[in-house]
Amino acid sequence: MNATDIIFGPLISEKSMNEVSRNRYTFKVAKRANKYLIKRAIEDKFKVNVIDISTITVKGRSLRAGVKRLEVLKQPFKKAVVTLKVGQKIGLFDTSTQK
Repeated sequence: MNATDIIFGPLISEKSMNEVSRNRYTFKVAKRANKYLIKRAIEDKFKVNVIDISTITVKGRSLRAGVKRLEVLKQPFKKAVVTLKVGQKIGLFDTSTQK
């Protein structure tokens, strides 16, 4: 498996952007990926040193959408919170434009 099979993309939310100041970055990853594969993919793709990884499986939930308010099921997914070495950063989470 290569990095694109493991890392689907960053998860951008208010909480994840607040974590960037503490060198913690959040990514949506493959459900079958373990911490070792995630660490290797992050280090290869972004050329950084990973200190710690926390993984969370987010349950799928149902919500109502559309004019008829039909129930739609969201798929469960896995997210990884990656802590980097002090002084390193990932450019996808650029916070320099924020006030």
